[in-house]
Amino acid sequence: MSSATVEAGPVGPTALVSRIRRGFRAWRRTRPFWGGLFAIAASVPILYLPYGNISLGGLTIALATTAGAGSLIIGLMLIALGLTAWFQPMVRVFCGVATTVLALVSLPISNFGGLGLGLVLGLLAGGMLVSWAPLQAEPETAEATATAAEGDAPTAQLPAQAAPEQPLQYGAVPRPSAEEEQR
Repeated sequence: MSSATVEAGPVGPTALVSRIRRGFRAWRRTRPFWGGLFAIAASVPILYLPYGNISLGGLTIALATTAGAGSLIIGLMLIALGLTAWFQPMVRVFCGVATTVLALVSLPISNFGGLGLGLVLGLLAGGMLVSWAPLQAEPETAEATATAAEGDAPTAQLPAQAAPEQPLQYGAVPRPSAEEEQR
């Protein structure tokens, strides 16, 4: 085994962490990650406030309402929409619209949309999910398209092997290539 075939890089636990981090970054960039995360975060105050109590010093505020079941449904649906946007990026527009509608519906049902926090996070999540678009593929060159049409695998060409392309000036006569001169 020569040094040309060995991969250079860190060895040990740092290499594993680095590979996991790069893999997660690649996964995150192919889907509306932040919109889904905000949708899940919006569900937390909407789910918690109708069932929980807030203690401020010696004062306990009970926010329990009769709409606890509605808040539970809205919160669970926001979690489901956030996860769906992560694992099925093609339905991101539906998830964004549904997240926005649920955030608005939580305003009258769930203590002003989780005291406004769930409402704002839900509206941001809906906007991010609707506006996210996958990256476009790199445009193929005409040469790669021609070789793919022929059925041959494209081959790499070194810069020294490529024919020099010099723009012709108006009225200039093109010079013959080296092959044409030899004939």
